[in-house]
Amino acid sequence: MSAPDGRNHAAPRPQAELTLPAEPLAEGKALPLVFKAPRRGKPAPHWIDLSVDERVAAVKEMGLPAFRAKQISKHYFERFETDPTTWTDLPAAAREQVADKFFPELISPVNEQRCDGDTTVKTLWRLHDGALVESVLMRYGVRRDDPTGERSHVRNTLCISSQAGCGMACPFCATGQGGLQRNMSAGEIVAQVMHAEQVLAAGDLPGGVGQVNNIVFMGMGEPLANYKAVMSAVHAISDPAPDGLGMSRRGITVSTVGLVPKINQLTAEGLPITLAISLHAPDDELRDELVPINTRYKVDEVLDAAFAYAETTRRRVSIEYILIKDINDQVERARLLAKRIKERGDWGWAHVNLIPLNPTPGSKWTASRKSDEQAFVKTLENWQIPVTVRDTRGQEIDGACGQLAAQGAEDPEA
Repeated sequence: MSAPDGRNHAAPRPQAELTLPAEPLAEGKALPLVFKAPRRGKPAPHWIDLSVDERVAAVKEMGLPAFRAKQISKHYFERFETDPTTWTDLPAAAREQVADKFFPELISPVNEQRCDGDTTVKTLWRLHDGALVESVLMRYGVRRDDPTGERSHVRNTLCISSQAGCGMACPFCATGQGGLQRNMSAGEIVAQVMHAEQVLAAGDLPGGVGQVNNIVFMGMGEPLANYKAVMSAVHAISDPAPDGLGMSRRGITVSTVGLVPKINQLTAEGLPITLAISLHAPDDELRDELVPINTRYKVDEVLDAAFAYAETTRRRVSIEYILIKDINDQVERARLLAKRIKERGDWGWAHVNLIPLNPTPGSKWTASRKSDEQAFVKTLENWQIPVTVRDTRGQEIDGACGQLAAQGAEDPEA
């Protein structure tokens, strides 16, 4: 809006006139925020962890010609082949050497659970130091009454972890309540993707042969707290083959609870990936309790950083909002959320993704009533805010949003 001096000034921030729930949100003592991951034994370096130039230098150090680097990358990134001992176009004497130096086993499967007609697959992985993480592969577009055959509209989304555990301590999230064990390497992160590509290439899911179309960094961990490894993984996933998997950057989503300095750093990268903000409350009073990072970076700071990202990349930001019965699902909060989005820009820069709360062991909370969910949606629509309600897939195998806890009870070595 224009002031008398002719300059444009930002509209005043809406003031929340909302009340907190009568009972404390968290049960027992709240966990501390942890920004610096504990130092534990690093995984062995992997081909994924090297830049293109480093790959060339590494093979030359082994006494191999430079072109072998591209040859190795073709096997790995184009054909999803992970065992160099079977690569007959490499000299026989070099195969074991390449396998030992560049292709250590970074993650090993502990167990696998399937649901939704075998179209949702959760895998529990053990890292080299015994830490456990999970990934979830979801196939969309397969009719339950006819799950056979390949269809062009089938989509494959993979939810991957970037840390073992999480240090952000959100009380409604099973991962956050487990605490942070350590950061994952780029190799460990991308290894989850490679396994999914192999599963899909083999046609092991209903709907036939396929490839991963979308990757969401929404598994265990706060991705931006492991910034360097996550960005290396993003490049390995999206750089053109044979130097990477060649996936469209528009199919990659990186989620954050709101680490403002890291959002700004991501903005400076200029990559057209999707940024997802786990907001869950539009007012500081409630968000301080639901998302403890809000005690450091308030709602306005987070939304300002998100808007700057949208302006720079021209990629619409996803506002993630878990709906919790009688906690954050009031129409007044929907209205405040809409105001805070609209005051920053009216060009559809943000899309609200509502997520019915998924149950976690011991939690007293539950998803909102359908009537309250519908009223929340209607309020946002009345404000012309793009909004969807996420499909709660994987609930029965604890594979839905907020449920990943990497429990290894079924593993005899756990």
